[in-house]
Amino acid sequence: MADGTSGESGKKNAYDASNITVLSGLDAVRKRPSMYIGSTGPRGLHHLVYEVIDNSIDEALAGFCTEVSVTINKDGSVTVIDNGRGIPVGEHPTMKMSALQVVMTKLHAGGKFDKDSYRVSGGLHGVGISCVNALSKELEVWVNRDGMQHYQKYARGEPMTPVTQIGAIGTSGTTIRFYPDSDIFDSIEFSFDVLSARLRELAFLNKGLKINIVDERTDKRHDFQYEGGIATFVEHLNKNQNVLHEVIRFEKEKEGNIVEIAFQYNDGYAEKVFSFANNINTIEGGFHLSGFKGAITKVLNDFAGKLNLLDKDVKLAGEDVREGLVAVISVKVQNPQFEGQTKTKLGNYELKGIVESVVGERLKNLFNENPKLARDVISKSVMAAKAREAARKARDLARRKSVLDSGSLPGKLADCSSKDPSVSEIYIVEGDSAGGSAKQGRNREFQAILPLKGKILNVEKARLDKVMKSEEIVTLVTALGCGIADEFNIEKLRYHKVIIMTDADVDGAHIRTLLLTLLYRYMKPLIENHHIYIAQPPLFRVKAGKTSKYVYTEEEKDLAVKELGDKSYVQRYKGLGEMNPEQLWDTTMNPDNRTLLLIKEEDAVEADQIFTILMGDAVEPRRKFIEDNANLVTNLDV
Repeated sequence: MADGTSGESGKKNAYDASNITVLSGLDAVRKRPSMYIGSTGPRGLHHLVYEVIDNSIDEALAGFCTEVSVTINKDGSVTVIDNGRGIPVGEHPTMKMSALQVVMTKLHAGGKFDKDSYRVSGGLHGVGISCVNALSKELEVWVNRDGMQHYQKYARGEPMTPVTQIGAIGTSGTTIRFYPDSDIFDSIEFSFDVLSARLRELAFLNKGLKINIVDERTDKRHDFQYEGGIATFVEHLNKNQNVLHEVIRFEKEKEGNIVEIAFQYNDGYAEKVFSFANNINTIEGGFHLSGFKGAITKVLNDFAGKLNLLDKDVKLAGEDVREGLVAVISVKVQNPQFEGQTKTKLGNYELKGIVESVVGERLKNLFNENPKLARDVISKSVMAAKAREAARKARDLARRKSVLDSGSLPGKLADCSSKDPSVSEIYIVEGDSAGGSAKQGRNREFQAILPLKGKILNVEKARLDKVMKSEEIVTLVTALGCGIADEFNIEKLRYHKVIIMTDADVDGAHIRTLLLTLLYRYMKPLIENHHIYIAQPPLFRVKAGKTSKYVYTEEEKDLAVKELGDKSYVQRYKGLGEMNPEQLWDTTMNPDNRTLLLIKEEDAVEADQIFTILMGDAVEPRRKFIEDNANLVTNLDV
């Protein structure tokens, strides 16, 4: 029919009341899991554990829990045990079922809405544990309460058993074991390091609370307990740095909100500021972080003027006063407003003024009582400001020479013909020889090659102004197109795969580490958004007659020799330049054959520590790191 409103096509396009679908119970969570846990990738998977742990931490905040235990079981499930009060199990007055089943199956049900039960909490939405239940193939819960143990089992959010009293017990608390649903998640393999990072944070934020994690798959274990709280957290973050003063910590309650701050300056250049709200790591910040940054910038500018440490009309910028600053901001909020269920940003506007007021007042008093401390911190900030201005001038000069202009790419760069960043990749190659082979062997449609000469500057020991004077670094920044430091813009990235390809020897490993240090300190979103890869060239070529095999480990080499017989010539590749273009393409650059290692940050604190240890000034921590990890090294080629 011409009008498209009847006939067969009209039936297909009809939209009326019958098309409205109502998802009941936990169906909505299973239908749209990312709305509740952020994603169905690794981040969402680990968020399930955080939701269970947050309930235990809320019990600790209320004063009823002293120990939390997390176990990654051999079958891939996770068990969380606490010694809190235990979830109520009696009949709910209006739902006419056990309160435990209400909590486990109903969205927006929980004790977090009742301020008599929890003064502050992270699980304000009341959807956490029910979401975990909905997205688990299987979940079991044991509640120890009022001298009795109770049990219930679920499958994909549906009760498999009633709440059953299974015996007398002399302890209180809740145990939850869940197995994530492989129909929902891309992968159901938990990372010990990712979970350990979160548990370490929680132990720092809740002084005295015992938290342990055990991985039964590998027998790894961590035990966390810190009586010093966030002051100890700052000490931990700064343990391999030269610090300018003792950790400064203060705490104040204002308008029903508790503000706790700890900070310390070191003589380095990196800023490490962590913010939390009700124990939740607000990785995207929020108004509490804005308040802290605003206060510290204002106070240091005021004192710099009083001490005549600044030229007239010159102001310290936020990045200047935070150079070398390590700080932890923790707020406890009665009515937190997080942006999204995953709670990565705090939206309570009133917290900006509260934190700004508390930090400003305490910092002024501190500097008035300790003028030397004020002078030391401000002098460092003034040097940072001068370096920032020098870096700006260096960038402006580079632009005038068309070096940093994305329209004028470096002469070293052999670009690809594709202009679509999502399918384009760039190989950062060690040396002109390997660069020549890579240029000849690549697929010019989507693969770009940038050879770098020698070892780039170690940015762990240099400010941005010095970084911008490094010809090799400027060449790399220009090729990537997304800028550096405060001018970084990931939307301008020209290649969505940035692949580091170096020789399989000590020098190659050093160059790789220098490049990763640059990316981590000045272009970190490239790592956070999974754009950085390490190429894996073969270590050996095993050949017998016309048959040859490329292998990547000593074990693979031994197996290949055994397979090909005693008459095979084993060739050890010490450098990429030893391979001709065809070999380099076949083994390391062909997407059908190659192996790439994706660089991910699973533990921000430990990653920062490792870069500081490996690339910083302190020798003793580096020596200890090498001794502790020497047994893990294979195929060392000196």
